Amino acid sequence: MKSYQAYLFDFDYTLADSSKGIVMCYRNVLERHGFHQVDDLSIKRTIGKTLVDSFSIMTGITDADTLETFRKEYVKEADQHMTANTVLFPETEEVLRALKANGTRIGIISTKYRYRIMELMGKIFPEGFIDIIVGGEDVKEAKPSPEGLLQAASRLNCPKEQILYLGDSTVDAETAQNAGVDFAGILHGMTTREELAAYPHTAIFPDLLPLIKNRKYIRFFSDK
Repeated sequence: MKSYQAYLFDFDYTLADSSKGIVMCYRNVLERHGFHQVDDLSIKRTIGKTLVDSFSIMTGITDADTLETFRKEYVKEADQHMTANTVLFPETEEVLRALKANGTRIGIISTKYRYRIMELMGKIFPEGFIDIIVGGEDVKEAKPSPEGLLQAASRLNCPKEQILYLGDSTVDAETAQNAGVDFAGILHGMTTREELAAYPHTAIFPDLLPLIKNRKYIRFFSDK
C-alpha cells in the first residue's frame, strides 16, 4: 500500500464510537413521537447517513417538514448527550499522532457537524492538529456527494491521487469513488467486509493500526 500526502477520515465508526450517544438521541426523539418499535441495531445501521435520511428510513416518513422537526430535536438532544457518550477507538490517537509526526496531512470529512467533532477532538489534540475538518454544516450536499472531499483537497492544495479516504460505510466508499480518490474500508462499524468490497478500494482493515504498523499486515488485508 502506497503512502499518501493526506489521510482523510470519516468520523463515526471510523475514528470514534459514538453509537451510545447516537442511539440515545435517536431513541429520545423517536419515542417522543410514538416510534417505540425501532431497535438499537436499526438505529446503528443508519450511522453515516444524514439525520433526515436516517429518520425517514426508521419511520417511513417522507414529509419534509416532519423530518426537519425530527432533525432539529435530534440536534438539541445531541448538544446535551453526544460528546459525553463518544469515545475514540483505542488506536485512534496513536495512529493520528504517528501520521502527523511523519509529515502527512490529516483531516475529517463527516456528515456530523464540525463543531461537535471539534468539541471532542479539542479535548485530546492541540489546536490545529487536525489540518481540516469538513462537517455537515460546511457542505450543500451530504455524502455520498464528493463535495466535502473535494473541498478538503482544494483547501489542502493536495492532488486527488495523493489522498486516501478512510471510512466504515458504503456511503464513505461511494463518496471516495465520486470524488476520484482512493478508499480504504475500516471494519469498526455495522458494514461488512463484503459490502465494502463491492466498491473500489485499496484495502479493507479491521482497524486503523495497519496505517502505521506491520506492512505484511497491510498486504494481507489488501485486495491488491
